[in-house]
Amino acid sequence: MKVLAISGSLRAQSSNAQLLRAVTLLAPDGMEVATYDEIASLPHFNPDLDTDEPPPEVRAFRAQLAAADGFLISSPEYAHGVPGALKDAMDWIVSSAELSHKPVLLISASPGGAERAHEQWIEILKTMDANVLAEASLRTTLARRAIDAEGRVTDADLERKLRNAMQALADAIR
Repeated sequence: MKVLAISGSLRAQSSNAQLLRAVTLLAPDGMEVATYDEIASLPHFNPDLDTDEPPPEVRAFRAQLAAADGFLISSPEYAHGVPGALKDAMDWIVSSAELSHKPVLLISASPGGAERAHEQWIEILKTMDANVLAEASLRTTLARRAIDAEGRVTDADLERKLRNAMQALADAIR
């Protein structure tokens, strides 16, 4: 089973990007996690460009998402909301429906807990007809301190929660 993962932060060493790398190591057997790292290359969403021939970067993103069995989002919270670059990326797939009924796991990592962004993402993704695994999704304030230089989770409780979340995603895909 294939899962496409995306970080809501553009920073290469962000907590959310580190979390995605760590989760890849915790994926259940048979799950292949690929990270979409080109979010910064996507143009700002513009409905005038959302035609039968959208920009090539958008077509590539849509194709990767369409080929995936599940979707994993790791998002920070900015100013009590969702990050603009990730929201733009999601806006590009509203009309093309790659998320329709697709299992989506949401991990929100932010020093303040990302409660507001997490809830906003659940609402946005449900509006897009995604199969949001709200019960398996999680929020954490530990990401930066709980992942070592090799990308392994060092906090036993966080590791258990991430393993359970990834297993829930695998179960939803099956």
